[in-house]
Amino acid sequence: MSTPPAAAQRRGWPFIVRALGHRNFRLFFFGQIISLTGTWMQHVAMGWLVYRLTGSPLMLGIVGFCTQIPSLVLTPAAGVVADRFNRHRILLLTQALAMAQALTLAGLVYAGVVTVWHVIPLALLLGCINAFDLPARQSFFVDMIGDREDLANAIALNSSMVNGSRLVGPSLAGLLIARWGEQVCFLINGVSYIAVIGALLAMRLAARQPAAQDGSFLGGVRDGLLYAGRSAPIRALLLLVALTSLMGMPYTVLLPVFASKVLGGEASLFGFLAAAPGVGALCGAIWLAARRGVRGLDKAVALAAILFGAGLIAFSLSRVTWLSLLFLGVAGFGLILQLASSNTILQTIVEDRMRGRVMSLYIMALIGVAPFGSLVAGALADLIGAPATLALGGTCCLGAGLLFGRRLPHLRLLDSQPAACDLPEMPT
Repeated sequence: MSTPPAAAQRRGWPFIVRALGHRNFRLFFFGQIISLTGTWMQHVAMGWLVYRLTGSPLMLGIVGFCTQIPSLVLTPAAGVVADRFNRHRILLLTQALAMAQALTLAGLVYAGVVTVWHVIPLALLLGCINAFDLPARQSFFVDMIGDREDLANAIALNSSMVNGSRLVGPSLAGLLIARWGEQVCFLINGVSYIAVIGALLAMRLAARQPAAQDGSFLGGVRDGLLYAGRSAPIRALLLLVALTSLMGMPYTVLLPVFASKVLGGEASLFGFLAAAPGVGALCGAIWLAARRGVRGLDKAVALAAILFGAGLIAFSLSRVTWLSLLFLGVAGFGLILQLASSNTILQTIVEDRMRGRVMSLYIMALIGVAPFGSLVAGALADLIGAPATLALGGTCCLGAGLLFGRRLPHLRLLDSQPAACDLPEMPT
């Protein structure tokens, strides 16, 4: 069972990390720090490997598309799986499969036989694994924490952990790639999964009552879509996340182009560029963790989207390395503030019976839409150049943030109860 908040205070956990007073979340947190560092190393190594093999921004977009498209196709069904089955076991399976994918990629590169046609199906496999992993992972916070008062802090700490590893992983990957090649990063990532699998096995979880079933997966998917579609606050948040993913987040697939062509650097500079958003994101996550409630997070979402767009525009115009790193940090701060705040609001207002499905739609908006952004960004970068492509995406994000801010008085995000939507109870 999770440790109650009072016990966490007696053990002396500071307010900013109070969710660590829950044993299960503490295990998850420290296991993920190790695993996610390896994940970010693989992300950087895969991008550099593809660009080294092909020299094509379009191919970078294609690989990004293959990694992310399963989240659009499979995630709605994965949300039903997360609501109906044991999330703990789902995570154990997905982590084991991700380990096998990383070790396979390491072996191919080490043997000197890897081609982009090996990378593409392995990227697609990883995308399928993530499509089931992420909705279960997001829904699993409630199972680990138990006390809803610490849920927002757990989400913020998770964001800080993700971005702390993002700060270390890419920088380390850039140095290792320059010295020994991409295979070292893939190997380290594969081994790092041992930490999170061990943490999951060490957890002590209370039995969870699964959601009532209507007899079909399609019916479950339909109910999740209706539930989200009939709630104006949920719908608005998901649409803003989707636009950010489509127009803004593809900046990551273009970073190799900025590192080598725009700024004239090597793999080590690429690693630093990939890590720079993590610095700002870590600051944003820490700020969120220090908050005492959810009030004001709706305004933070709008301001963060504006800040993210402005950071991308400034980065696209920069030709000075230290300024580029600074502007990426600003963009990272805005992005994590928008996403973590949106996640917290959704988890606060959603019903438990729909949690997995709503979070699957959040993952679909965040990751499932991104493949199309990656393809468009890669194609546009071939036609008009990477800087112009990124400036266009940043402008769209900035405009969407302004529009969302104007709509806030009508949405009443934190006063809304999705249970009031005209959706009948699922039959038992």
